[in-house]
Amino acid sequence: MTAAFYLLLCLPLFLSLAARGAMPKVFGFVTSLFAILLSVEPGGAALPWATGMTIVSVAFYERFRRFPA
Repeated sequence: MTAAFYLLLCLPLFLSLAARGAMPKVFGFVTSLFAILLSVEPGGAALPWATGMTIVSVAFYERFRRFPA
């Protein structure tokens, strides 16, 4: 595994740091952690990573819909 692959798996965590509130940050951390732990098998990290990206995208949508500036 390369460092770039681990950075890609941590993308939900990094993106959730820009969201408002604590819950998206916690979910981003947990899903990134599960993605890293389950990445030992091929395709094992797909579900936690996709779940984390979905949570982060909803958090971004809520942030920019309510507070556009």
